[in-house]
Amino acid sequence: MGQIEQGLECALRTRPIPSSTQARLRFLLATHRGSTRKVATVLGVSQRTVQRWVTKRSEARRPPGPLQVRAIEEAVLARWQPRVRARRRAQAEAEGFVFHTRAQFGFAAPAGSSDDPRVRRITQDLPGEVARELFAARDAGAGEQQQTVILARALGHAYFREGGRRAHGLHVAFSDVEFADFSIG
Repeated sequence: MGQIEQGLECALRTRPIPSSTQARLRFLLATHRGSTRKVATVLGVSQRTVQRWVTKRSEARRPPGPLQVRAIEEAVLARWQPRVRARRRAQAEAEGFVFHTRAQFGFAAPAGSSDDPRVRRITQDLPGEVARELFAARDAGAGEQQQTVILARALGHAYFREGGRRAHGLHVAFSDVEFADFSIG
């Protein structure tokens, strides 16, 4: 998961997901009304394996391996705060969001000019159309590169061209993202 994807996920949540594997397993069990069979089906393991992971007897407990820990995390992320996520997404698509980033920005310009790429920290309001395009691309399975292109185009228009009032025809290059945070509402 890249910086942009992480930023979007964090913006859609109001509370952090459980941090420990045991807490995540308890959440999955609560989501599936205590059924180890349903949790096992979701994680692609046997029911007995899930029972060993959650048993209270320490001599019978077996910790999940790295692949299972990742599967547990993905299952929790997919089920964490679904109504909050939908509400915040609709709000971002309707009202827009604030994008905070520190990344390398450059422009299509001759070498040696002041338009050479350099690291900048930018905080910019972006409209709901950008949020809709970003979420649609993410839902379609777009990678980090495609999401970066969407944000570069939006930042080029809103920040560097001041909404179309200056620097017409300027092509913005956006790379080496150190962090990308989104504030909704």
